[in-house]
Amino acid sequence: MSTTPPSDLERRLKAVEDKFAILELIASHPPSADTGSSDYTRSVYTQDSVFDRGAQLDGASGSEAIAAFIERPEHHAAIHGGLAHVGGLPLIDVRGDTAVVTSYLLIIHLDAEGPRRELPNHGVSSGYRIHRTVVNRWELERHDGRWMIARRTLLPVDGSEAHQALLRQAVGSRKDR
Repeated sequence: MSTTPPSDLERRLKAVEDKFAILELIASHPPSADTGSSDYTRSVYTQDSVFDRGAQLDGASGSEAIAAFIERPEHHAAIHGGLAHVGGLPLIDVRGDTAVVTSYLLIIHLDAEGPRRELPNHGVSSGYRIHRTVVNRWELERHDGRWMIARRTLLPVDGSEAHQALLRQAVGSRKDR
């Protein structure tokens, strides 16, 4: 039985399917984090995954330890205080069964101490505060036909060389194509 190589159309369709699946994976992070869905987190990180939050925050290794972040009482206090993770559009670079995704993430919370203001047709609010802006680098692997997170690096946008390097890597990889 001979196998014919995939056509150009089949290769292009596969590339679109991969990018769409990756986009859904990355887009699922904010609602899963903001609802405390540790079971979901366990299901999308590989068993030996790494979560690197830079020098100023603790990290974790393994899907169980990464899911434990979402189970912390402090995280649930943030959720109940109006936590919102807002992701920017990701830059997706697929290379066979691996992919690198780079995106921004805003961590926003309800500003309970802010002055109350009315916005026509939108009610009254004390507003929201951007707590932190970070650069995300998601290193993905395909396992049994499904994209999973093998490593996530999350660094604050603070003008440092570290976060700039993550951004340069993302843009630099695009020039290789």
